Amino acid sequence: MEEEMHTDAKIRAETGTGSSPRGPGCSLRHFACEQNLLSRPDGSASFLQGDTSVLAGVYGPSEVKVSKEIFNKATLEVILRPKIGLPGVAEKSRERLIRNTCEAVVLGTLHPRTSITVVLQVVSDAGSGAQLLACCLNAACMALVDAGVPMRALFCGVTCALDSDGTLVLDPTSKQEKEARAVLTFALDNVERKLLMSSTKGLFSDAEIIRGQGAHD
Repeated sequence: MEEEMHTDAKIRAETGTGSSPRGPGCSLRHFACEQNLLSRPDGSASFLQGDTSVLAGVYGPSEVKVSKEIFNKATLEVILRPKIGLPGVAEKSRERLIRNTCEAVVLGTLHPRTSITVVLQVVSDAGSGAQLLACCLNAACMALVDAGVPMRALFCGVTCALDSDGTLVLDPTSKQEKEARAVLTFALDNVERKLLMSSTKGLFSDAEIIRGQGAHD
């Protein structure tokens, strides 16, 4: 944990705090990534965006338990650990979304009957569940790259919010998220820009969700 806190402080010093001013509309807060931080995992990365920071470690491809073995591809697991306490329903839901996103790009057929495990540790959380999910997705992708896991594409996670008047705000703060009519988080690949995952909350139209997805491109 001391190593995680030191890394987070180092990145914050290089990029500034999450409360730094930014322009209106579709702009991102300061973000930063650092890879190969931990010695025990096969790959690791820390991702910071705004006031949210996540540390990721990837183990594998390695031996898998017989009960979890899949004969034609690797078994991919995601473990999300909150900053304080034990994982709950929210963490399990995010684990499923992150796992489905990773499975969409990881070439698991190249390593059948093996295990690939992604462990995500929340270092700092500003209280924005949608922003935390996006940060976890980005940390997982960078850790998979650092581990040399074969993937057909990279992916990124970004969150946007819709105000009461329909204004689109990219990378909302926790305050903006609470005041928004709807909050949407997307995961997109960098090759075909396909939508890999979406998580939504609130009221919105089909046209608005398409506009939100387009803003991330």
